[in-house]
Amino acid sequence: MGLISTLLDTLFGGRTNRLRETIEVFTENAEKAGVRDLDRLSAALSQHAAEFRTTRSPFDALIDGINRLPRPMLAFGTIGLFVSAMTNPVWFAERMQGLALVPEALWWLMGAVVSFYFGARHQLKGQQFQRDIAQTLARVPRVVDNTRALRRLDTDPVDHTEPATPPADGAPRIPQSDDGAPNAALDAWRASRTG
Repeated sequence: MGLISTLLDTLFGGRTNRLRETIEVFTENAEKAGVRDLDRLSAALSQHAAEFRTTRSPFDALIDGINRLPRPMLAFGTIGLFVSAMTNPVWFAERMQGLALVPEALWWLMGAVVSFYFGARHQLKGQQFQRDIAQTLARVPRVVDNTRALRRLDTDPVDHTEPATPPADGAPRIPQSDDGAPNAALDAWRASRTG
């Protein structure tokens, strides 16, 4: 019995568990880790509750409200751009022409600000966005012509359809009236934009 009790005393000690202490050098004690996590979570929640228990000034409430605005504004603004492009393509195209005049340095500055706020991925997408705007604006005359042709079809049952193939020179097709004359409304619109 003496050898076994000496061995057990060596492994488990009188009041301490030497085997457990040795194993804990290599692996974390799950029970103690849970206690530490609970203490850390309790401290964080107490700090958070103390921050909001104090009376907040109107300035603090205003700043909290402003901090919550950018993401929803960007999300709903982007959806609004899609809606405006579908409901009023000419108005949308005019606004995009204004974006085409923004200097490149300002695009980089805006990209840096938004990247700081939302992440570095936006900068790469922003450079591709400029190319996409130019390609989209090149389609505006064709969209205007197609919209006008669709409106004529909606109001006039006579077939005013045009061939789907574009002219050989790539210029937009000018809608013609029944007698072959150019559309007066299109000429008036072009005159109002140039003059």
